Amino acid sequence: MKALTWHGKGDIRCESVPDPKIEDDRDAIIKVSACAICGSDVHIFNGLIPSMEHGDVLGHETMGEVVEVGKRATRLRVGDRVVVPFTIACGECFFCQRGFYSGCERTNPDREKAVKLWGNSPAGLFGYSHLLGGYNGGQAEYLRVPYADVGPIKVPDELTDEQVLFLSDIFPTGYMAAEFCDIKPADTIAIWGCGPVGQMAIRSAFLLGAERVIAVDTVPERLRLAETAGAMTLDFMQEDIYDRIMEITHGRGADGCIDAVGTEADSRASLDSFVDRVKVATYMGTDRPHVLRQAIHCCRNFGTVSIVGVYGGYLDKIPLGSAINRGLTFRMGQTPVQRYLPSLLDRIGKGEIDPSFVITHRGSLDEGPALYRTFGDRKDGCVKVVLRP
Repeated sequence: MKALTWHGKGDIRCESVPDPKIEDDRDAIIKVSACAICGSDVHIFNGLIPSMEHGDVLGHETMGEVVEVGKRATRLRVGDRVVVPFTIACGECFFCQRGFYSGCERTNPDREKAVKLWGNSPAGLFGYSHLLGGYNGGQAEYLRVPYADVGPIKVPDELTDEQVLFLSDIFPTGYMAAEFCDIKPADTIAIWGCGPVGQMAIRSAFLLGAERVIAVDTVPERLRLAETAGAMTLDFMQEDIYDRIMEITHGRGADGCIDAVGTEADSRASLDSFVDRVKVATYMGTDRPHVLRQAIHCCRNFGTVSIVGVYGGYLDKIPLGSAINRGLTFRMGQTPVQRYLPSLLDRIGKGEIDPSFVITHRGSLDEGPALYRTFGDRKDGCVKVVLRP
């Protein structure tokens, strides 16, 4: 089959790889009808995610038609149309039983590598390094889905692929980011990063009752898209974000601050963001946490900092003194997608939100490597890419 594979920093290829096979009785094989390039895939493209190996198949936003099922995959039938969560979960362990599917204890065969870096292991993920299981991803013609009776959700025929595809990751992630803020009427929520997850967080914050959303970015197309949702937008290249948020909130700060950027904050944003870039380039640091620092400072006393942007290692010069002395709450994590799927599918079905608004570019797998570059470089107004194998 054709698939997008990783061969080093900036080197994504569309090439032939072996077809997936049933390896366990709880597996299923799906024929991919649509997949997407995620902002966290760009971290892989830019060489920031460790434990990648040449030929690894990428992608974790995937949907398609079931073409084969193992004997114990009891919930699926051949012909079912499903969306596949990026988190792989067994459904039976301590964490799955509590709804924390992204902390599954059984699905990361590389857990010892993760333990050495993070102290413990999260669940396995599709297409995201050999720290997280080395599973083949879904930017391919076919995908093997382990524990298929736990993850995939069937979708109704009346909804298009593009309406439901982002249930795989960015819609639940953006929704969780907003939910973490425990939004009350009259709340102001500030969101850094107007990429796909940020866009979903903006709309989710309004769905959950926020009175005002402040969206921070510098890419014109992203800012315009945020404005269409009703957000107040701030360009960090034109304004001092801390000063403006304090002005807007009369010196109090935002009730909730969402970091939807993560490790690749723009190095032009401030002096500390430039220093972060230098540290990473000279192997003196692992991440560029400028946005997290700013979100902490911009959050009101006893407010919430919600972190859904991807970080991989050890963050430098985080103002923990500010957080402790002002009583901030931190909430963060890889999204336990399975717990959100039924309610978010229901919202789509009722017309409360159509996640396809974020799509700007479409292409084939053959066009995938070029579209990785377009998305990663934020060229041609690119906000979100969907591929059709």
